Amino acid sequence: MATSVETPSAGIGGVNRVVAVLSGKGGVGKSTTVTVLAGVLASQGHSVGVLDADLCGPSLSKMIGLKGSIHSCAQGWLPLSAPLGKGRISAVSLSYLVENQDDPVIWRGPKKTAMIKQFLSDVCWGELDYLLIDTPPGTSDEHMTIMECIPGCSVVLVTSPQAVAAADVLRQVTFCKKTNANVLGIIETMSGFVCPNCSDCGLLFGQGGGKKLADHCNINYLGSIPIDPNLSRALDKGELLQNLSSSPSAQSYCDIAKLLTNT
Repeated sequence: MATSVETPSAGIGGVNRVVAVLSGKGGVGKSTTVTVLAGVLASQGHSVGVLDADLCGPSLSKMIGLKGSIHSCAQGWLPLSAPLGKGRISAVSLSYLVENQDDPVIWRGPKKTAMIKQFLSDVCWGELDYLLIDTPPGTSDEHMTIMECIPGCSVVLVTSPQAVAAADVLRQVTFCKKTNANVLGIIETMSGFVCPNCSDCGLLFGQGGGKKLADHCNINYLGSIPIDPNLSRALDKGELLQNLSSSPSAQSYCDIAKLLTNT
């Protein structure tokens, strides 16, 4: 893998819109959000790409369910791709490039930066309506590289209801302001628990932290997503994209996708 890559020009050729999913907090559901939103948008007839920028914890490949390896052509890397509903979904992840999925990625900042730049400049996406980027928690190398390579990049922020999570996401809001990112809104995940037997929803972690943060920062509140065991099982098996209609949480993401397409 190259360790010295030129910075891509603003935007990505053939890609209509880039949306990065960020959160200062880990474990709040960024990868789930990217996977489900990609599936919803593709099922609506859009051509959607997914870029896994979480280099040390790449999980999108398993969640999406696309299996194989990335191959190269004269123009660069070819993402894994498959039709979905009326549209198409394509994906790139470091997990598609490593031989052993259990090996850790032990990289310092410069190599991470080079890999992100290579993902943004060397992948032949073709014509995409949306490119969704999954990111690790924090405001470090991966995030700065994305914002430098795609000035004015659109961003969706993800938080859980707890105050400690919202505090970390508030720092992410400040990061977005300093990097001139276009914040589309905030999603609150883990907003209740959907019983797999009766579909009733109970509040395990409280509710409303995301809405309070959105109001405090004068940012759009895109909606709340409950914990859904059926969705979690489908993600673990890489079968969610074939079973979107069976998940109450996925239906909530459908409402959020409508907001994004109109933003």
